[in-house]
Amino acid sequence: MCETIAKESQKIRINVVKKRYGKYMTIIKGIDTSKIDIRDLMRKLKSKLACGGTYKEDKIELQGAHKLRVREILIKEGFPPDTIRIE
Repeated sequence: MCETIAKESQKIRINVVKKRYGKYMTIIKGIDTSKIDIRDLMRKLKSKLACGGTYKEDKIELQGAHKLRVREILIKEGFPPDTIRIE
């Protein structure tokens, strides 16, 4: 129950950045790690997107350009659509 309330109070931003050698990286910011199990969320994102990724400096970094699919997965995980902003 507490995790459901925590998901509603998040302000999540998703954007894609071009890295070295023309590779893209999807960056997810704004998830409060004190209330949400970030390791479990990372595992689900990486397996559903079939990509690598990491968590550092309060943001999730996923290899590849997946901003629309990440939004869909976060909504299925219980995050409200109006709190997720794609930049």
